[in-house]
Amino acid sequence: MPVEEKLRILFELQQIDSKIDEIRTLRGELPLEVQDLEDENAGLETRIAKLKSDVEELNEQIAQKKIEIKNAQTFIVKYDEQQKNVRNNREYDSISKEIEFQTLEIELCEKHIKEFTQQVKDKKVLIDEAITFQKERFGDLESKKAELDGIIKETQKEEEGLALKSEAYQELIESRLLTAYKRIRGNARNGLAVVTVQRDACGGCFNKIPPQRQLDIKVRRKVIVCEYCGRILVDDAFSGEVEE
Repeated sequence: MPVEEKLRILFELQQIDSKIDEIRTLRGELPLEVQDLEDENAGLETRIAKLKSDVEELNEQIAQKKIEIKNAQTFIVKYDEQQKNVRNNREYDSISKEIEFQTLEIELCEKHIKEFTQQVKDKKVLIDEAITFQKERFGDLESKKAELDGIIKETQKEEEGLALKSEAYQELIESRLLTAYKRIRGNARNGLAVVTVQRDACGGCFNKIPPQRQLDIKVRRKVIVCEYCGRILVDDAFSGEVEE
């Protein structure tokens, strides 16, 4: 394939890919915003589930402490009965110590129940706040998704057609040159890998191009890249030829 034809195909491929870029630019930050909101909602869901699990665990601990209190109370009643039938002071003191121990156990359990109950209240407040915030963020997510879906619906058919056209053009280009095109395009902020010479300057970085180099570009006998930005340079006349 003559170099001129290679350059023409590259230039036309760039025009197609630039139109695809324009369509995707219409979406702006919406895809990222939707993804961020989805991640945030998932995070809130996990947080709410964890808080609910904590509440269940605390309630189980409260129930366990209540059982321990009942057991301690049962022991106290038992020891009270035993104390009435002691035979000496040593037995009396021993049972008194057991009653005192069970009484302390009850006080400790009651203290824990009070602490756990307060923690349950605090976590329930956090759950309510998280659920309220989640509802707000879910509303934002639905709004952003609807906006994004609307844009995609309007442009999807055109984008798919351009994508197929781009693939067809890529098949016409030798692999080495196509790889270079994709690499340059990937590194360029505006996605331009092939640019025309405009007002004696590179159409990508706008640095001046020497007259002899401009002449080489015009004759279209070899692939020439900008010595400043590395973009592939083509004759500005290509623009008019492609439009025709």
